Amino acid sequence: MMLAQISDCHVVEPGRRLFDRIDTAAHLAAAVTHLNRIGPDFVWVTGDLVDSGRPAQYAHLRAMLDRLEAPYAVMPGNHDAREALKAAFADHPYWQPGPGSLHYAIEDLPLRLIALDSLVPGEGGGRVGQAQLAWLDATLDDARKRPTVIAVHHPLFATGIVDMDAIYLADADALGTVIERHPQVERILCGHVHRPITARWHGTVVTTAPSVAHQVALRLGPKDPASWIMEPPACHLHRWSEESGLVTHQSYIGDYGPMTPFE
Repeated sequence: MMLAQISDCHVVEPGRRLFDRIDTAAHLAAAVTHLNRIGPDFVWVTGDLVDSGRPAQYAHLRAMLDRLEAPYAVMPGNHDAREALKAAFADHPYWQPGPGSLHYAIEDLPLRLIALDSLVPGEGGGRVGQAQLAWLDATLDDARKRPTVIAVHHPLFATGIVDMDAIYLADADALGTVIERHPQVERILCGHVHRPITARWHGTVVTTAPSVAHQVALRLGPKDPASWIMEPPACHLHRWSEESGLVTHQSYIGDYGPMTPFE
């Protein structure tokens, strides 16, 4: 199975640019074309779908995501708004019934996919909360032998990018206590940092994805402010097999010339 992950699209209204400079819609359109060429089995969009949580932004986002040839699922990040997001994708079948948290499980793929909702309205950092942790623990207990991938927008560990580390998942340790009880969790996928980062964490592996638009500059000094930079947009391709487990590739989005065979 090939699971594609795109993250941090930050789509704004048609005709507008993020920071008056970044055409996030054009970047997402390029990502969709890129993925259609690769042909993944499923696409997961791991938060910060739009920049301000407005219905017009979600309508613009959906028009582009619906061009994907593979099935896809979305989940919130700190720039999203739950009600507007769910309204825009109301026909998607994976949502839990009723209002509130947008966590869910997808059961009909070779990998079990579980999305956690870390959105705290009005804040840059995230939290999943006790109710969602209890749901996760019970959901993992239901299928202890099924290989599982969890996605949560906010990273779970300190990355060394100090301003981003100030707005990571506040209850990461409590989540880690749950994860330690469930060795079937192959990977936890995050976004938020706009960079590819990998760490061992509470008995599993956590990876953060780059943005399909702009990246956060890699500045690791203790007083370096968070900055954005137009490094190449990219997505992650997570290849699952029983023999090899989950193997992750970073795929750059753009025209980098032809592939040339080695002589």
